Amino acid sequence: MTTLPSAGLAAGSRRSTRLGRRSRAERWAPLLFLLPAVFTLATVSVYPVLDGMRLSLRNTMLSTQEDEFVGLSNYIRLTGDPQFWSAWQHTMLFTAASTLLETALGLAMALVLYETFKGRGWVRAAMLVPWAIPTVVTSKMFGWLFDGQHGVINWLLLQSGLIDNYINWYGDSRTALLTIIIADVWKTTPFMALLLLAGLQTVPHSLVEASRIDGAGPWQSFWSIRLPLLFTPLLIAGMFRALDAFRIFDLVYVLTGGGPADSTEVLSTLSYKVLFSGLDFGYGSALSAAMFITEALIALCFGLFIVRRMRRDNG
Repeated sequence: MTTLPSAGLAAGSRRSTRLGRRSRAERWAPLLFLLPAVFTLATVSVYPVLDGMRLSLRNTMLSTQEDEFVGLSNYIRLTGDPQFWSAWQHTMLFTAASTLLETALGLAMALVLYETFKGRGWVRAAMLVPWAIPTVVTSKMFGWLFDGQHGVINWLLLQSGLIDNYINWYGDSRTALLTIIIADVWKTTPFMALLLLAGLQTVPHSLVEASRIDGAGPWQSFWSIRLPLLFTPLLIAGMFRALDAFRIFDLVYVLTGGGPADSTEVLSTLSYKVLFSGLDFGYGSALSAAMFITEALIALCFGLFIVRRMRRDNG
């Protein structure tokens, strides 16, 4: 009679032990599944950033084999470097202009493509062609279009009477950056239109129909119904585009190489030249770090607006 309770207690103990092991396994299983992703991100994202920060504190010249710790000397040199500030201004101007233009044009395209018309599927597919073309091909194409001697753009403007003489678009320091902005707007506006079209799909159609029944016109319906509900997707799309535009490299490198007279030099091309042409890894890493910090600040500003807007939308 005394063995039965003991056996029951032992069985209960074994059962609780098994439950405890299963609970621990269930607790650790998600972390184990995340481990490959964390390792990959740490290898390809975190480590290069940390190593770049380390190099920015050193005077590492591959050509002279110098390598010594110099503290913040590279950053102090950066603050007094006019070439850096010129590239920084060009990058910020390009980022602001291309993001604003692509957002406005992308929104207009999304509104058109949202409506029902014959052949809408074909138009949506064709819209993505510029975005799918490699940037190097786009650069060469715009190089031919805006050629100062034989370009189609000059010929069209001359025939229409808008200009009297051919313009050396990307060979003149006054128009070179504008040419790059036009090329980027042509290529990336479809991407913005696609993002904003997805945002428009989330606006309840019943609200638009109700506003039309109440007598609102297309402009009133857009301004009072669609735009307020689309504002958060607009900010998110604008953030993605601004961060991408800030890292512009291939379009500038192929079309102008940063010239003429450094008028299109941006931070990416300047960092590339210092790092891989000058082989100055220390100062080049400081340039890259400054670029990273500026981009982080842009993301922070957009993030604050997005969070504030989402809190307001959620009441």
